Amino acid sequence: MTDRLYYEDSHLTEFPAMVTACEQEKDYWKVTLDQTAFFPEGGGQVGDTGHLGEIEVFDTHEKNGEIWHYTRQPLEVGAEVKGVLDWEKRFSRMQQHSGEHIVSGLIHTRFGYDNVGFHLGEEEVTMDFNGPITKEELLEIETAANQVVFGNVPIQISYPSKEELAVLDYRSKIEIEGQVRIVTIPDIDVCACCAPHVNTTGEIGLIKLTNVQSHRGGVRVNLLAGDRALRDYREKETSVKAVSVLLSAKEVVVADAVERLKQENFRLTGQLMALNKTLIQNKAASVAEGTTNPIFFEDNLDADTSREFVNLLSARCSGIACLFIGNDESGYRYIFGSKTEDTRPLCKALNGQFGGKGGGKPEMVQGSLSGTQEELMGAVETFLRS
Repeated sequence: MTDRLYYEDSHLTEFPAMVTACEQEKDYWKVTLDQTAFFPEGGGQVGDTGHLGEIEVFDTHEKNGEIWHYTRQPLEVGAEVKGVLDWEKRFSRMQQHSGEHIVSGLIHTRFGYDNVGFHLGEEEVTMDFNGPITKEELLEIETAANQVVFGNVPIQISYPSKEELAVLDYRSKIEIEGQVRIVTIPDIDVCACCAPHVNTTGEIGLIKLTNVQSHRGGVRVNLLAGDRALRDYREKETSVKAVSVLLSAKEVVVADAVERLKQENFRLTGQLMALNKTLIQNKAASVAEGTTNPIFFEDNLDADTSREFVNLLSARCSGIACLFIGNDESGYRYIFGSKTEDTRPLCKALNGQFGGKGGGKPEMVQGSLSGTQEELMGAVETFLRS
C-alpha cells in the first residue's frame, strides 16, 4: 500500500520513492510507488501530474486502494526515482478546492442548502446547490468568503473516531466507509474531504463568484480562486482598456459608452432600413409590369427588405423574380419568388451547380451559394429558358 505523503504535507513538491509495480495498459503504463505526493483523482478534483525522474506522469488515479501513476514509458520495478509534482497546477487546484469549501460552508450556514455537485475543472469550479440564490445574495456570499480569506484562518485536518463522528455536524455528499478525513475551517465549514488543501485561507488569495444560474431545481455557481481569479481579472482588464481606447471613454464608464453606441446603431439601422425600403419600392416600380423573370443583384439588403423586394417584383412580373445579395468574393444570399411558378427546381439546380444551401415553399425559396454575378446570371437565364 502506497504511503500518501500529501496527507502529511500538502505542500510537498518533491519526494524519493521506489517503484513497486509497473503495468502496461493500451499505449501507456501504470506505476505504483512505495510512497507518493501525487494526489489521485477524487472528491471532484483531478489527479496530479508531474515527473518520476525524467518520465512524465500525465495523470494519477486510485483503484482498489492503490495509487497508480500514468506514464508513457515503463519504469523498472525496484528502481529508486525522484517524484516531482507540477506544483503550479496542484497549488491552483488547492486554492480552488479550499475556496469551494468556504463558499459551500457559508451557503450551508446562511441558507441551509447542500452542495450536491462539485467539479474542479481546468478553467473554473462549478458548485451545485439544492436551493435558489439571487445574484445579490451571491455578492454577499462572495464578500463574506473573501473576508475569510483575508483573515488567514488556519485550515485544520482531523481523523475523528466513529464515536466522535457520530456527534460531529459535518457536510458530506456521499456515504463514506472506513476512516473519515475531516477538513475544518473554524466557524465556516466542517466537511469530509479526501483532497489536499492550502494550510491557511490566506493562501487562496482571492475568491470570485462569476455566475449563478438555475440548475435542476437549485442553482449552479461558478467560482475562480487564487491564480485563476487574477488571470480572469487581467484578461477582463485588457478587454476593458481596449474598448476604452476604441470608444474614447474612461474605463469606468465604458458600459455607458457602449449603450450609447448601441442606441445610435439602432437609430442608424432604422434609417438604413427606411432608405432601403424606399429604394426597393422605387426599383420595383421601375420594372415594367408583365416583365418575365426579373433578376437583381444588390450589395447589402437586410432579410426583411429583401423578401419585400421579391414580393413586390412577383406582384408586377411573371415567371420567377430572382434577387441575389452579396458579392463575387464572399458569395451571395438569394431569394426567389413567384405568384405562378414553383421556385424550388431553380433553387435545387443552382445549389447543385454553385455549392449552395437553401430551400423553401413553391412560392418562395432562399439560401446561399458561391459564384460570380456573371456565372449566376447565365445559369438562371439558361435554366429559365429550358
